[in-house]
Amino acid sequence: MKAPTSETAAAAPKQSAAAKQAAAKQAAAAKEAQAAKDVAVTTEPSASRALAIVPAAAPKTAPMFDAAPLNVKQGMEKAMKTAEEFVAFNKGNMEAFVKSGQIWATGMQDLSKHIAAAAQASMEESMTTFKALSTVKSLKDAFELQSSFARAALEKTMAESGKITDASFKLTEQALAPITARVTVAVETFSKAA
Repeated sequence: MKAPTSETAAAAPKQSAAAKQAAAKQAAAAKEAQAAKDVAVTTEPSASRALAIVPAAAPKTAPMFDAAPLNVKQGMEKAMKTAEEFVAFNKGNMEAFVKSGQIWATGMQDLSKHIAAAAQASMEESMTTFKALSTVKSLKDAFELQSSFARAALEKTMAESGKITDASFKLTEQALAPITARVTVAVETFSKAA
């Protein structure tokens, strides 16, 4: 037998390292192949069952898939209708508030004119009484004139105050009527929706 030389001795570890790598690759490939077989064996019955279920379930699920576009369309139409109703409802609310504001403004203008006319009449009566007071001859006549003027002024003030109060209540009712009508509509609408 020949004695190993330094070249053959160095080649031997290289071969054994290469052989080890090849053996490791072969073992890894064998493990992967076995794992694939195991997965195929385990999933094959499940896949077979799933494939058997699909034809049976297809007639049941087909109507759902066929109806999906129709359901989406109906949902969109319902959403659009609801949005249009909401816009129309809010438009009605705004119109009611505008109408209420117009009634209030017109009523306040009329009340202001009425108050101004009453103040003008009161001022004219005061001037007439003052002129009459300047022409009286006695203190007794002046006192009687002043007392009758005060009594008449108080009676007119009370009467005018009552008229203004009544007109104010009436104006408030008229101004709130459009808003009250909208509240009634809202209650009816939301009670139907619920």
